[in-house]
Amino acid sequence: MIVGLLTMELYIPDGGSLKDKRRVVRSLVDRIRRFNVSVAEVDGHDTWQRATLAAAVVTTDARHAHRVLSAVVRLVESHGAVELTDYTIEVG
Repeated sequence: MIVGLLTMELYIPDGGSLKDKRRVVRSLVDRIRRFNVSVAEVDGHDTWQRATLAAAVVTTDARHAHRVLSAVVRLVESHGAVELTDYTIEVG
């Protein structure tokens, strides 16, 4: 069993309130779930313009885990409402 973990630091420039931020994060989380990964906001709950998301995938192939998590990164990078400031992928 191989577990892949992706941790992403996000900047939300239009986050004028927690309500705005939650709307953007919820939309992004819904799109990420299409990759059949578990995803959650794990830090920055009370800040308006920052969020940390984590996504995890369990598989039998390390290359597959890395491909899926890399696809999630590309999706987040192309999302217009957030800026991906940092991310890490761990597979093992």
